[in-house]
Amino acid sequence: MDTNPLPRVDVILLPGARTGRDPARSIKPGPRRQPAGVVAATQRERLLDALVRTVAERGYQHATVSDICRAAGVTRPVFYEQFSGKEDAFLAAHRHGTGVVVRRMAAAFAAESDWCAGIGQALGAMLQLLAGTPAFAAMAVIEIEAVGPAGRREREQLLTRFRAFFAEVPQLPGGVPVQAVVDAVVGGVYSAIHRRIASGRTEQLPELLPVLSMFCLAPFLGPSEAAVRLASTSGEDPSCTRIDPVDTRQ
Repeated sequence: MDTNPLPRVDVILLPGARTGRDPARSIKPGPRRQPAGVVAATQRERLLDALVRTVAERGYQHATVSDICRAAGVTRPVFYEQFSGKEDAFLAAHRHGTGVVVRRMAAAFAAESDWCAGIGQALGAMLQLLAGTPAFAAMAVIEIEAVGPAGRREREQLLTRFRAFFAEVPQLPGGVPVQAVVDAVVGGVYSAIHRRIASGRTEQLPELLPVLSMFCLAPFLGPSEAAVRLASTSGEDPSCTRIDPVDTRQ
C-alpha cells in the first residue's frame, strides 16, 4: 500500500496551510493594483487561512472576527463583504477544505482497479492531507462541534459523501442492510481520526492506515479475507500480515 507523502501542492490547497499574511498574496496599492475580482478572491483565501489558524489556536468560541481579520491583514468591512459572520466563514472554510480532501481521495480511489486497494489509497490520501495541515484538521474535525446545529449538519453531510467509496461492497448475509454497516464503518473511521487529533497527535495520523483499512474491509469480506487482500496490495506475505492492536488513546 503506497504511503508516500502527498506532493506539497496537494497539501497547500487546504485552508490553513498558509498564513493569512503570506507575502506571496500581498495586494499592492496604486495604479497597478490587481483587478477587483482578483483582489476579492485573494482576500477570501487569506481570510479562510486566517480563520482556520485562529480557530485551531483559540477555539471557535474564543476566536473573534477581529482576530481573524488581524491574522489575514484585512479590515472588518472586507470580511463582511465576503461572509455574513464567523459561522458563515467557518462553514465556507470547512466546505472548501473537505471538498479538497474528498476529491483527492476520489482520485486516489479511482487510480486503483481493485476496490480493496482503492479504499487503502483513499484512506492514505486523507490521512496524509490532514497530517500535513494540522490547523485544518483541528478546525474541521474538532472545532466543528462548537459551531452548533449548522456544524453538525455540515459534518453529517460530509460523512454521507463517504458512502460513495463503498458502492462496490458485496451484499451481507442475513439481510443486514449494507448502508447501515457502511455508515457505522464511516463513523468509526471518523471517530478514530477525531481521537488522534484531539490527543495532539495529528502528524501521526498516517500510522492509522493499516488499522482503518482492516476496519473498512473486514465487515464486508471477513477478517481473514480482508487480511489477505491487504497483504496483496502491500506486497506482504498474507501469513505474516499483522494489524497492531488499537491504541485506546487514539
